[in-house]
Amino acid sequence: MNIVLYLLTLIGSLGLFLFGMTIMSDSIQKLAGSSLRSLLSKMTSNPFKGILTGIGVTSIIQASAATIVMVVSFVNAGLITLPGAISIIMGANIGTTVTAWLVSILGFKVSITTLCLPLIAIATPLIFTKKYKTFGTFIIGFALLFYGLGLMQSNVPDFTKPEYANVVHTIASLSNYGYLSILIFVIIGSLATVVLQSSSAMMAITLIMCSKGLIDFEMACALCLGENIGTTITANIAAMVANRTAKRAARAHLLFNLTGVVWILILFYPVTHLIDMFSQNIGLGSPLLQSTSIPISLSLFHSFFNIANTLLLVWFIPYMVKILNKIIPEKDDDGIHTQRIDSLGRNSLRASKKGNRGLFYESFAYV
Repeated sequence: MNIVLYLLTLIGSLGLFLFGMTIMSDSIQKLAGSSLRSLLSKMTSNPFKGILTGIGVTSIIQASAATIVMVVSFVNAGLITLPGAISIIMGANIGTTVTAWLVSILGFKVSITTLCLPLIAIATPLIFTKKYKTFGTFIIGFALLFYGLGLMQSNVPDFTKPEYANVVHTIASLSNYGYLSILIFVIIGSLATVVLQSSSAMMAITLIMCSKGLIDFEMACALCLGENIGTTITANIAAMVANRTAKRAARAHLLFNLTGVVWILILFYPVTHLIDMFSQNIGLGSPLLQSTSIPISLSLFHSFFNIANTLLLVWFIPYMVKILNKIIPEKDDDGIHTQRIDSLGRNSLRASKKGNRGLFYESFAYV
């Protein structure tokens, strides 16, 4: 009976998450006016502005999942083009490393979940007014979405507790197979983050394993890479109730992170040794020899991965759009926003082939 109740609680949390996504998306479509379209167009008028927007928003709200889910909502409402959404997602990935540094240095993190009920309290009077009803509905949808996500996270096992020590030790025992262990730990990091619905929780488990000497720095980096894949599940869940262009935006997050993990795995040992040398040069000590050096060195690795991946893949956004259009093809009943945004994505592809930088940047503006 407890298992049935547990499963129903998880499913109910997921339902609340998706319901919040639907309400928020519908409200955005009603709120969308020329001023909002103009603002979002300026924020994503070229890929570098989009990246800076993603970094800024994620650094302020300290939750990349929140940023990316909002991006999916804006795409679903036809307010942001697919290339523009990809650039913001890239920035959000960099922004989430800022959160990690704030936590490790200052020791605090904003929890959106704790703000959900106060937001609903503020929004409730608004829904009874004629002028601000849609705005109040948007806030309630936003709050329900992240409250549902928080419930999903809180209803999964806490593997940092002593009763799960055997599970942690079993995972640690897989670290003796050389490069194969790295691949195994990437998979474990991905699956565990999907289950926990929180890359922060998985990072905490990673640091606990390091502090106890159960895994070394290289295995911790492998888990970190897996967490970057697993964290993409949030946007893809949100896109379940969205249109096809929004689904492409969610898949873009997975494509971006997965591509980054593939190329970083090819250069895994050179990169980890580069981080090791940098850590020693700034006086942190070697994370390969001292477990006390691992937390900051792991943050350095995480930052290097996301910044390098963005600098590399930002030039390939038009090709990512083409791949996403192949993965999720256009259909006649997708609506005018989807068709319009897709046509802009194809414009960016033509610009890339012709070497026309102006047309490439134009693909990021909503016209």
